[in-house]
Amino acid sequence: MGEILRSDVEKLTRAFIAIEFSDEVIKEVARVQGALSKWLFTGKMTALENLHLTLKFLGEIDSEKIEKVKEKLKFIEFKSFEGKLGIAGTFSTRGNPRIVWIKINGREAWGLQNQIDEKLKDLFKPEERFMSHMTIARVKYVKDKKGFINYAKNIKVKEIKFKVESFKLKSSELRNNGPQYEDIREYKSTN
Repeated sequence: MGEILRSDVEKLTRAFIAIEFSDEVIKEVARVQGALSKWLFTGKMTALENLHLTLKFLGEIDSEKIEKVKEKLKFIEFKSFEGKLGIAGTFSTRGNPRIVWIKINGREAWGLQNQIDEKLKDLFKPEERFMSHMTIARVKYVKDKKGFINYAKNIKVKEIKFKVESFKLKSSELRNNGPQYEDIREYKSTN
């Protein structure tokens, strides 16, 4: 029997497709994270340089699949559009808040996400429940769950507008100090 050597097994890349934000948006998120940190919880704020809107999570894929994705995404045509920060809220698992998010308003993000799903449908399942949001904190434990959920959703977020002129195929390497993201390829709007 042949033994599989580690060098024969290709390293998989954890990949996703995302929109990044302007400095003004990041500054507002930093302010919101500051307000959120006034409530005692165990968890981690998303590093400001890692803020993004995930349009599609691809999972761990090999280099051949990455090349196919890069090729298919070249055929997406979209006009630049305006997004806007919306309300804050939480995703919970069995009553335990796990994610604190800020909604991203603007129908065009949905349209772009649908186009990405359509172009990649022979490689990946379409998103079942796309919610246009950015994750600003991950929660491991909070004593007063209901109080924290109410506190998070009542943080006032300034409705800052931002222009989306591109999206990116990115890689994510999970490390002890948090994920490390790198751009694989950027796709610009047609205008």
